[in-house]
Amino acid sequence: MRGKAEEGGGVWNGDRVQPAGRAMERRLSAILAADIAGYSRLMGEDEEATVAALKGHQQAIFPFVTAYGGRIIDTAGDGILAEFTSVVAAVECATEIQKTMARRNAGVPKNRRMEFRIGVNLGDVIHDETRIYGDGINVAARLEGIAEPGGICVSAQVFEQVDRALDIVFKAMGSQVLKNIARPVDVYAVDWEGKAQNGSGAAQNLELEQRVHFCSAPDGVQLAYSVIGSGAPLVKSGNWMTHLDFELKSPMWSGIWRELAAHCELLRYDARGNGLSDWEAEDISFEAWVSDLETVIDAAGMQKFSLWGISQGCAVAIAYAVRHPEKVSRMVLYGGFAQGFNKRLLTDSQKQEAAAMIALTRIGWGKENPAFRQMFTSLFAPEATKEQAEWFNELQRISASPECAVRYMQAMGEIDVLPLLSRVTVPTLVMHSRDDARVPFEAGRKLAAGIPGARFVTLQSKNHFILPNEPAFHRLLEEIRLFVET
Repeated sequence: MRGKAEEGGGVWNGDRVQPAGRAMERRLSAILAADIAGYSRLMGEDEEATVAALKGHQQAIFPFVTAYGGRIIDTAGDGILAEFTSVVAAVECATEIQKTMARRNAGVPKNRRMEFRIGVNLGDVIHDETRIYGDGINVAARLEGIAEPGGICVSAQVFEQVDRALDIVFKAMGSQVLKNIARPVDVYAVDWEGKAQNGSGAAQNLELEQRVHFCSAPDGVQLAYSVIGSGAPLVKSGNWMTHLDFELKSPMWSGIWRELAAHCELLRYDARGNGLSDWEAEDISFEAWVSDLETVIDAAGMQKFSLWGISQGCAVAIAYAVRHPEKVSRMVLYGGFAQGFNKRLLTDSQKQEAAAMIALTRIGWGKENPAFRQMFTSLFAPEATKEQAEWFNELQRISASPECAVRYMQAMGEIDVLPLLSRVTVPTLVMHSRDDARVPFEAGRKLAAGIPGARFVTLQSKNHFILPNEPAFHRLLEEIRLFVET
């Protein structure tokens, strides 16, 4: 922040604020200071575009200050100086600004992104009628100066107030010598990666405003879909055992939807026979699944997007990407396979095991006693906590009927997209858990080997569905975000 703040007020000169000689009072305030990293470079490259983008960002984030009980003191140049009576509210406002800017920057080339650095300090400040002065402001400005682009640095006084009050992870940066500040300041930075890894923080607290819509497949089956979040468009192909509403409250899945919605415009839908879509469907087949993906994408008006497949949804995504390469910018495949169990070379023992699974599903899927469904839970998420296992047991019961579950298993056994792999032309990321008990690791490796130029990432987990309390969860999210936003 540079230049004169207001006529009759003090002047911010980059080192300190000079009082203007009015009657003043002192009080304790939380100060938020922010500016845009590399603003001078952006102006030098394209002045008109930079000013226009800055005004748009300011219109989006300035209301947050008032919403969190603060008041804007100065907006000179690319900066913001705001005062709050509550230090908790000041930090909440800072995280809301950074979260919003991350969404607004999605899809913008990295060299043209405007990323705020924010500092928050709690200190004694001097007030006159319109201005505030003092080292409390100077420290906040210096904290902003050492913050990473998109980051938040706070003083120890702030950390002590908000550490237990807010669901945010901080990392200690130690004692820092700040320019023109007499004593070293103990500094803490918001640890965005720590938040993603343990499922806490701003994205976890994000209220997902989901509106479910319906569209009709060519054979009349009603399909439920929703779009949440904002940013780079990401479409998830349908797979077995989903429920649009139930998943948002899930100890297994809500974390991943919230984290992705903080960065992406995420389209999800329940495949036919699942969740909020029609359970009664005459056609349960691979071709029907691909057709349903086409139907939902057209209904949602998606034009160009990244495509994400999970488990058998990977094969559906592959078929769609081959048929519609002009719509798919990138493709992410996780826990998938090219051939179902009936198409792979199976031993007699494996064939008997598959037949036994289908028979048990037909008998025990819909029963109140979850003993039969626990078998599936142990395969999909062997390291689930008691709460997660109970939720997944219930998901099975409410997501599909026993008859539909059996038909899904039989149809998945017939999948064969092996001939399509060499025809994939979009950049592709393939991820698979090393010790996946449901879909063998080798199946994921073969997917990556068959798709030209595909990148393969091994996740260190035993779970088919990665859990939010394991390190692989953070790796999964990080890889998706980086790949989709590139």
